Amino acid sequence: MAYQSITETDRYLFGKGTHYEIYEKLGAHPAVSRNRHGISFAVWAPHAVSVSVIGDFNDWDPKKAPMKQLADSGIWETFVSNAKEGDLYKFYITSQSGEHFAKADPYAFASELRPKTASRICDLSGYLWQDQKWMDKRSKKKPIVEPYAIYEVQLGSWRRNPSDGNFLSYRELAESLSVYVKEMGYTHVELIGIAEYPFDGSWGYQVTGYYAPTSRYGAPKDFMYFVDYLHQQNIGVILDWVPAHFPKDAHGLSNFDGQPLYEYADPKKGEHPDWGTKIFNYECTEVSNFLIANALYWLEKYHVDGLRVDAVASMLYLDYGKQDGQWVPNQYGENKNLEAIEFFRHLNSIVRLRAPGAITIAEESTAWPGVTAAPETGGLGFTFKWNMGWMHDFLSYMKEDPLFRKYHHHQMTFGMTYAHSENFILVLSHDEVVHLKRSMLEKMPGEDADKFANLKAGYTFLIGHPGKKLLFMGQEFGQRREWSEERELDWFLLEDPKHQNLQRFFRGLLHLYRTHPALYRKDQEWDGFQWINCNDAERSIFSFVRYSPTGKKHLLFICSFTPVERTDYRVGVPCPGTYTLLLDQTTGLYGRGKKKPVQHAVLSECDGQEYSIDHPLAPYGVAVYEFSTKTDAPRKR
Repeated sequence: MAYQSITETDRYLFGKGTHYEIYEKLGAHPAVSRNRHGISFAVWAPHAVSVSVIGDFNDWDPKKAPMKQLADSGIWETFVSNAKEGDLYKFYITSQSGEHFAKADPYAFASELRPKTASRICDLSGYLWQDQKWMDKRSKKKPIVEPYAIYEVQLGSWRRNPSDGNFLSYRELAESLSVYVKEMGYTHVELIGIAEYPFDGSWGYQVTGYYAPTSRYGAPKDFMYFVDYLHQQNIGVILDWVPAHFPKDAHGLSNFDGQPLYEYADPKKGEHPDWGTKIFNYECTEVSNFLIANALYWLEKYHVDGLRVDAVASMLYLDYGKQDGQWVPNQYGENKNLEAIEFFRHLNSIVRLRAPGAITIAEESTAWPGVTAAPETGGLGFTFKWNMGWMHDFLSYMKEDPLFRKYHHHQMTFGMTYAHSENFILVLSHDEVVHLKRSMLEKMPGEDADKFANLKAGYTFLIGHPGKKLLFMGQEFGQRREWSEERELDWFLLEDPKHQNLQRFFRGLLHLYRTHPALYRKDQEWDGFQWINCNDAERSIFSFVRYSPTGKKHLLFICSFTPVERTDYRVGVPCPGTYTLLLDQTTGLYGRGKKKPVQHAVLSECDGQEYSIDHPLAPYGVAVYEFSTKTDAPRKR
């Protein structure tokens, strides 16, 4: 009797798109057949005439390990007794047109280092996780009311080996990155480019190994150690995930069995003209299963805490990046991709069920409604959405000459008109510091001192505005050059006191954020935010309050975006009592043991408020005051 590990139930569930552990069946796995230990190989290739597995174990000879197709499932399987963990392999496919070609395993757990393209046999069992405390806590949390201060990181260019300039390993990075993240006060890291990819310049957004952590930094269990170690340091790990498209590399998913398989067959649906990539066929249940199982794989096998889903808009719109005649309407004559919508609802529903406390984040750049609404109410079901509109307006305003900012005042206030329409993350991501867009520091107008002062004011506004936070690596200390994946960050800049001061200032903002529930608990509630003055365009000053749910430790923010000193500045406050200065542009965060300046509200109308305080503003001055609503009697001016 021929070897068979894939059952009729496996084939049925895979055909329905609900085999959430299909990666345990397809691919390469240790197995025993007739008392012989070896590897079972299985691949989905329904259009193939024949398939065999080739590798180190059979001299890459396609005649030595032919595979058998299981019924009409399109799945081919075989057992190889002399194959072992660590061996390289591919699937040798004969197409209906008579072509022969070798493909990497779509379900491979490991790959060899680029530019080589073979898959590597890897057994994921046996790793002893030490993060149960973190996982238990995560399962009980409600992400919407938790602090998220996310450090977006590309591991290969964060730091490199100082002796030879090569990549650091997952294990080396686990310790050094966690020390820095904890010191700065971030809650999570978001990693770019973890699933295997062939071209460094794609940053990992053109994936060929969806189930394989990139071999650039080590083996799969090394990446498990990385996640495990960060969890033990109370740091969450989010991965960028790319279910929108894949590259045309010959060893990858494109025309996998000689015909379109993972992509739509019609090029008008199956190709991105601008990106030169293939679009996944979400209508095909086996393809949908491949992707949804992959999401669960990272969440369950690697304990990651969330997936940031790239290019969501390109999936939702059939005409995304296409001209008339380049796309096919849906059955209702519309540009919505109905299969992608259903894919997202399925994905987010099953993630919520099987990975308690884990999050999904949509990088979605349009006004599509209900991205973070529940699937049961017609939404897509994401936990959070990147606030691309806020990012665009914020950066546009910050690049303006301060003399002209008064004409663009609305760009900083407009975000509050829709701040509660979705669960937002405010992002200043890697996309904004590449391709001649300049680094965050170099976007700022003026001389060098002005640039640093501008950025401090901007970062203060970012932390105060409702929404979770994300900043790309290097921007916290004022990286001057645009980011490149080819080199590490310019850490030498921290020898300059100006860069040290900016880093210390941003660290203070992060600690302020994490220690004050006013800045995250009521992000989605209208009574968590109040403008004090959003109309002071002439002076380019914004003042607002973030309210705590406890009635204590509310925060008053003042942000000035001109180089004008205002010694007579007065700001309205919502209630009488004591206002304690926690942060300003000169000191940053006032530390423990250091006496904090105190103001007492007086009964003097300002900004439409009955009470007010004096706060002389320096050029580009910022201030954050703490107060409580249960306070002493008012003081008269």
